[in-house]
Amino acid sequence: MRRAAMLGMVLALASFGLGQPQAPAPQNPPAQSSTAQPGAEPAAPPQGKRPPQAKTQPEFDAYNAAVGSQNDPSAIEKAANDFAAKFPDSELRVLLFRTAMHSFQSANNADKMMEMGRAVLKIDPDDPEALVGVAQVLAERTRDTDLDKDQRLDEAMKLAQRAIETVDTDVAVPAGTPQDKIDAYKGFLRSSAYSIMGALQFKREKFADAEGYLRKSIDAYPAQPDPVVVLRLALCLDKQDKYPEALKYADQAIQLAKDNPTISKLASNERDRLAQLTSGGSAPAAKPPNPPKN
Repeated sequence: MRRAAMLGMVLALASFGLGQPQAPAPQNPPAQSSTAQPGAEPAAPPQGKRPPQAKTQPEFDAYNAAVGSQNDPSAIEKAANDFAAKFPDSELRVLLFRTAMHSFQSANNADKMMEMGRAVLKIDPDDPEALVGVAQVLAERTRDTDLDKDQRLDEAMKLAQRAIETVDTDVAVPAGTPQDKIDAYKGFLRSSAYSIMGALQFKREKFADAEGYLRKSIDAYPAQPDPVVVLRLALCLDKQDKYPEALKYADQAIQLAKDNPTISKLASNERDRLAQLTSGGSAPAAKPPNPPKN
């Protein structure tokens, strides 16, 4: 799964209220309309969607009970399903299924992660986190031998593209969230979506297109470049015979992957290959390493 994984980013932005949702207050009944006072400042338009809210106190209490059951992914899934069955129209269903998605991602259970992501999308087809999560699993777990390979890759591309389109409009931003955390989270989602699109184009051997998406992924979240993305960019450049630039990114991937022996080894092999090519020697027999998984 991708770098610190989406769950890690969510936990880092705890005040954002997404991955481990803080219990929202029950929605108050709408106040009666009133005429604005002359000279009053207009209310600032909200950024993104309004965070999900409970409509009744029993719904709110049941949500709190479901959140309190978060001791393992299966328990979270059951709590989400039970809550959805009892409150089939609740806005809070999205929070619980999204939390289950992140929990299964953290447990490296891709099948269940995708199942929970699809549960979110069934409720909210434009949820950027779920779009990225499902696209990620499809991109990583589709094999060349799968009979439905093309359909799965096409779906992953459409989901990732839709995430790019909805990240500014469909991320629910709780009031008072610092702007830097909003920007960081949205940048992380964009980076993830572009990374998926780059990986998909690499699979299709469209290396110039893959290069463009991978550069966008790095630019979208420069504070924490993903060594997998950087290494994949080096491989894309290698495939296009852009050896000096590819060598630069292979070196960067090595530096970024100090705590990941697998990626570090792949990057080192690619660096050694490119160093021989750029030194004026004959091309080494070894081929570029297989692209890493996210």
